Amino acid sequence: MHDTSPSQPARPVVLDFWCELQCPDCHRALADVRALRERYGDALEVRLRHFPLERHRHAYAAAQAAEEAYAQGRGEEYVEAVLARAELLGTRGEELLLEVARELGLDAEEVDTALIDGRHLLIVDADQAEGRAIGVTGTPTYVIGGELLDGGKDQTGLRGRIAEIADRLLARDGD
Repeated sequence: MHDTSPSQPARPVVLDFWCELQCPDCHRALADVRALRERYGDALEVRLRHFPLERHRHAYAAAQAAEEAYAQGRGEEYVEAVLARAELLGTRGEELLLEVARELGLDAEEVDTALIDGRHLLIVDADQAEGRAIGVTGTPTYVIGGELLDGGKDQTGLRGRIAEIADRLLARDGD
C-alpha cells in the first residue's frame, strides 16, 4: 500500500551539495543544509557530493574516509564532525580523520584500510568529474532543479534561493 496523500510528493526534490571536507565555508554552509532539511523533511533529498580541491591536500582522503563512514552507517555525523574541524584537518591530516572515526564509534581500522586500499576512490572521482562537467569550480556549491548556485564566494541569500526553487518544484510535482 502506497501513501499517495497530496502533502508528500511522489519523489523528493534533490539538492546536490558539492562539498569539500577541508573547506571552512562548507562548515558554515551546514547551517543552511540543516535548516533546509528541517523545513522540507522527506520532500527534500540532500545528497553530499565530493569536490576535493587540489589546494587542500587532505580533502581527497577526507572524502574517502567519509564514504567509509557512510558504509558504516554514520556518514552524516562523520561529515559534520570533520567539517567542524576543517582547519585542523589541514595540519593533522589522516590522524584527525581516524580520531573522528573513533570518537563516533566507527571501526577506525577499517577507515584506515579504506584509505590504503582505495575502495571509495571511484565514488570520489566520479563526483569530482561530474562536478567539473556541470561547472562546479569551488565549494560549497548547490545544484537544485538544474540550477547551479555557487556559495564559494558568497553564501548570502542562498538558503532563500534554494527554498524558492524547492517550493516551485514541489508545487509543480503536486499538480
